[in-house]
Amino acid sequence: MENYFKDIEKKLKEKINFEKLEIIDNSQKHKGHKFFSEEKYHLHLKIKSLYLKSISRLSAQKLIMNLLKEDLKTKIHALEISIE
Repeated sequence: MENYFKDIEKKLKEKINFEKLEIIDNSQKHKGHKFFSEEKYHLHLKIKSLYLKSISRLSAQKLIMNLLKEDLKTKIHALEISIE
């Protein structure tokens, strides 16, 4: 899991300038849900970025979602994004 989070950080760093990134795994909170899968994560990304704050919230979220598009198909079930 730690290596996978490093991969996410690397993907985001290649295209986005940010000062701080915190990746929180909330998967266990969703264990009883209908579509819960041990193979997929429920993640919360907390990103501190002057760049992302300078564009619209929708544009910032679209950018992040596009960068993680393949992960959302295979490894991430749910993604919460907080931009500071």
